[in-house]
Amino acid sequence: MNLIVQKTGRLSGEISIPGSKSHTIRGVVMASLAKGRSRLIDPLDSADTLAAFNAAQAFGARIDTSSCPGEWLIDGFGRCPKPPAGPIDMLNSGTSTNLFASIAALENFEVVIDGDSSIRRRPVQPLLDALKQLGAEAESIEGTGCPPLRIRGPLQAGEAEVECRSSQYVSSLLISCPLIPSGITTIRVRNLCEMPYIQMTLDWMQSLGIQYEQQGYEFFKICGGQSYRPFVRKIPADWSSATFPLCAAAMIRGSDCLIKGLDLNDSQADRKVLDYLQKMGARIEITDQGIRVIGQGLHGAELDLSNTPDALPAIAAAACVAEGTTTIRNVAHARIKETDRIRVMAEELSRMGAKIKEMPDGLIIESSNLRGTTVEGHHDHRVVMALSLAGMVAEGMSRITTAGAIKVTFPSYVDLMQGLGARMKIETNT
Repeated sequence: MNLIVQKTGRLSGEISIPGSKSHTIRGVVMASLAKGRSRLIDPLDSADTLAAFNAAQAFGARIDTSSCPGEWLIDGFGRCPKPPAGPIDMLNSGTSTNLFASIAALENFEVVIDGDSSIRRRPVQPLLDALKQLGAEAESIEGTGCPPLRIRGPLQAGEAEVECRSSQYVSSLLISCPLIPSGITTIRVRNLCEMPYIQMTLDWMQSLGIQYEQQGYEFFKICGGQSYRPFVRKIPADWSSATFPLCAAAMIRGSDCLIKGLDLNDSQADRKVLDYLQKMGARIEITDQGIRVIGQGLHGAELDLSNTPDALPAIAAAACVAEGTTTIRNVAHARIKETDRIRVMAEELSRMGAKIKEMPDGLIIESSNLRGTTVEGHHDHRVVMALSLAGMVAEGMSRITTAGAIKVTFPSYVDLMQGLGARMKIETNT
């Protein structure tokens, strides 16, 4: 499946952003760990959240998506997951893979966790090492440090140190350690990154009655024998998905778009995209109805994306039309997402004529005259959508391959962008 994009004159209108992937997956995980029925309102229905959905059911949760439109009813298994009937397929979801890895270690039975070819390239070894420090058996079956994984518990209270190449390793331990039957577990975090996602996990835990102590984000102390309680929670809109229409409106002069449903006080890291765009000269107005973006041109800026690696592809595309030079720094961990997003964005934008230089921890991008061509989406949802932004400002037509990846987090992306006036459509491969 390809995405065909043509240069777009201007964008206008309003759209509502679907639910947060990060919040939805945490909601599914913690509802599963609660004894009783929880209710998620307006969850994101996408391939990534389906992976969490399937994993929760494999461990014994019952999930009803049909009784109440726009809601998921989840009857959790509590502190005692059941043995899965076979290997758990996490599809393309790194978040689900990492968060459920520690749940797999709670009990004394073997669990195999696998996924697609992308997941089989996603490093998990720092989390496996931490699980082993807490008494579990945890290995990469093929010895690559990536899935497929073989895990057997039970976890025991103790001390663990985890390298934070991904915040998901830390979140995984934080979620599961309160369910260790007794004792105190301490977690030390090295080379902290993506701090807001750790805070998101802590916010969920605290709201569900889990107690812990922390010293910054480098040290946590958690008592065992705790339980998650059932809950009712509305899932907020996804700032990571909103990044793409926000950047599109800022990139295209004359645009006037209203982006609805976003919570400025939410813990999602990618709300910082507003700061990045404003630093690049974007005109952004916060109104009672939503966030209004008026396209009036952008200029280069120095941007630290250490807490927002998911924003790198879209910001890289926006930087191509910004006057002067944009430098994106401190985001080396963007290399261990679905793809090496630093390398991939440098390669694909270069094919479109971008003046772009790859650094170990980011990109340097100069104002460029982009031209339409065929580029590779690398089966990465954020790369595909970012290249569609570039296609909207490039001369001629752009064809972006592997566009089906959009379904991972933002299935309605093309429809919503068409509603704003974007000249894009799906082309089915023949």
